[in-house]
Amino acid sequence: MSSYGVRSMTAPLHRAALRVPATTGDFTAAGWPEEPDPTLLLAEHLAYAEVLRGLGVEVEMLEAMSDAVDATFAYDPVFVTGSGVIVLRPIKPVRTGEPPVLARELEALGLPIIGALSGSAHADGGDLMWLDEETLALGRGYRTNAEAHRQITEVVAAEGVRTVSFDLPHAGGRSEVLHLMSVVSLVNDQVAVVYEPLTPVALMEALEGRGIHRIPVSAEEYDLLGSNVLAVDPDHAVIFAGAPAVVAGLEEAGVEVTVVRADQIALGTGGPTCLTRPLHRG
Repeated sequence: MSSYGVRSMTAPLHRAALRVPATTGDFTAAGWPEEPDPTLLLAEHLAYAEVLRGLGVEVEMLEAMSDAVDATFAYDPVFVTGSGVIVLRPIKPVRTGEPPVLARELEALGLPIIGALSGSAHADGGDLMWLDEETLALGRGYRTNAEAHRQITEVVAAEGVRTVSFDLPHAGGRSEVLHLMSVVSLVNDQVAVVYEPLTPVALMEALEGRGIHRIPVSAEEYDLLGSNVLAVDPDHAVIFAGAPAVVAGLEEAGVEVTVVRADQIALGTGGPTCLTRPLHRG
């Protein structure tokens, strides 16, 4: 079995990287509404890692990046395809140092680097979402621009993948963390969790065209990261506590759900998909 390769959001997750949270740094500059309790923050992250291990995931635990408080959200700095790693370029100033560090760490874990954004391109991993093994959805918003779409499209074309771009709304503006994956989480080929008010119309139509059942998220549960759901396999998902209606919808759709308490982590506006950099699915 290959130790790396990802071409799905929902295929069984065999291997993933997590980064221990930094407990010092400028949380205000990073947009956290308050400084988390360091002991609880570390305990929540450790418990989350144990949940994944208990579900059969090989967890590669990466050291904390000193003072880089957002670096624990390991999905964003790079993107993993079937062939290897694309090094991204975040536009958020406090995250610009993360991609080269994570890229070196993943190389040491056996993943080849197949591309890197350059020039005026900016992108976060949260705007890159597999619709299927041959189709990569790209969100265009304040965190990911058109030039990044062009460069990513060139890289993934080499492995037979096409891209589809979706424009995100202005919503809360440049300071808001709004990614494509903020509003849509694919759970399996038949089910997605969706915060419909901020989902691009074209993406809603794409989901409908694929016959995907949408589990809607209320505004209250969206604020508690209810639309941020990690599929560990097509029949099992992980979600942070605070979204009981989403959990009920998933269970009604036949998906087993593990609920994780992560109040301190959630202060950074990142859920389980944000914490988890899949390295191998299939």
